[in-house]
Amino acid sequence: MGKLRFAVVGTGWVAGEYLKAISVRTDAEVVTVVSRNIEHAKSRLAGLGIEAAVTDNYEEAVSASNVDAVVLCSTPDLRPEQAVTAARHGKHLVLEKPLAMDRPGLLRMAEALEQNPVRTSVSFVLRWNPSFANTKALIEDDALGRIFMAQIDYWHHVGPQYGQYSWSRTKALGGSSILSAGCHAVDAVRYFAGDITEVTAYSCRTWADSGYEFDPNAIAIFKLKNGGIGKVSSSLECKTPYRFNVHLLGEKGAIMNNQLFTHKLPGQTDYTVIPTILPDSGDVSHHPFVEEIDDFVRAVNSGEATKCEFRDAYKSMEVSFAIDESIATGKSITLPSA
Repeated sequence: MGKLRFAVVGTGWVAGEYLKAISVRTDAEVVTVVSRNIEHAKSRLAGLGIEAAVTDNYEEAVSASNVDAVVLCSTPDLRPEQAVTAARHGKHLVLEKPLAMDRPGLLRMAEALEQNPVRTSVSFVLRWNPSFANTKALIEDDALGRIFMAQIDYWHHVGPQYGQYSWSRTKALGGSSILSAGCHAVDAVRYFAGDITEVTAYSCRTWADSGYEFDPNAIAIFKLKNGGIGKVSSSLECKTPYRFNVHLLGEKGAIMNNQLFTHKLPGQTDYTVIPTILPDSGDVSHHPFVEEIDDFVRAVNSGEATKCEFRDAYKSMEVSFAIDESIATGKSITLPSA
């Protein structure tokens, strides 16, 4: 196969990282950028040293014969219909999170991808983080055994200092603490401890003068399919540096971020530290978009799955919607696939 040719939708902070990740490859290129602000998009490309066509016509871009794959960095309200259109045109897809703002949108995407099978990668981007890779490898090597308790925190003050705040703080486009960002923690629980069968969740405000249209703080308790329990916390309005805590208790060992205690080391008397790159920054340039694109290009060329196919990410989104439903109703929610 020749170069994999991409259309990138959007020119914001995250889109810029995808543009850079694609442009450094010799086996891929950006051929089109879709943006409602054409002049801004041209300026952004010039700043990155990338030559590509710019259009505000999404349908035209994704139907073009010189486009093989589409990266969707548009606002999440547009993502379902854009994904459906791309799938119908047979384009492979890289999808930012959240996949959709509601269950009907998620279902439309699922149906389109079932009818038009293409390679997909959903940007629960921490799956490509080196510390996550270490933890996953240790779990697969039985260093922890069955994980009976998984606790994962997403704490990040997303305030006016971030460009996305103007829209992500709204109910229409941010949705909730979980949909806006905490879904990364939800996906991490599933990635490490397996599927979730039941959710009970609560939320609260932070400050009386908050600009958020929804409670920026949420905690959810899970029943795991393996018989264990889990918890995620998500805070978008907090007085703390960015933290993404991963605490896992298994029958044969435990992990606290990059600290390991395991039966594999019988003489161990305390946690050992694994030198690695932790998910310890909210700056998207710190996140492994290069590794995600590496994985996506490999999957397209080989026909194999990526680390985060749509079908798998769909389950993390189901849990995210269940969390918000539990908060709204005050009831425990059983997952549809449980």
